[in-house]
Amino acid sequence: MSDQHRLDAPDPDGKRGEKHTAGAFDIRNFIGALLGLYGLILLVMGIFGDQALQKTGGVNANLWAGIVLLLMSAFFFVWARIKPIVVPEHVEPVDDDPVRPAPKRRPTGS
Repeated sequence: MSDQHRLDAPDPDGKRGEKHTAGAFDIRNFIGALLGLYGLILLVMGIFGDQALQKTGGVNANLWAGIVLLLMSAFFFVWARIKPIVVPEHVEPVDDDPVRPAPKRRPTGS
């Protein structure tokens, strides 16, 4: 039987093509959410708050920083969606390191 035919054969469990991804727990989603939150705050402050144009040389710094942060937030969300982190099905347990000493117990008692 050829390799290609074996790859196309149905899986008895139906899970062959299914990958388990990090999903919402991907660090890029957390970074994107924080950047988006800060960007939204700066965008609102740039529109409605004190623009302080004299301090920034005539540039609305909050507005532009908010826009850039929102764009970076969108980049992180799109990146996490396009190239998700695949979590392995089985991870070998970590063996104890014989070189590292065991943690010492605190004295309990009087």
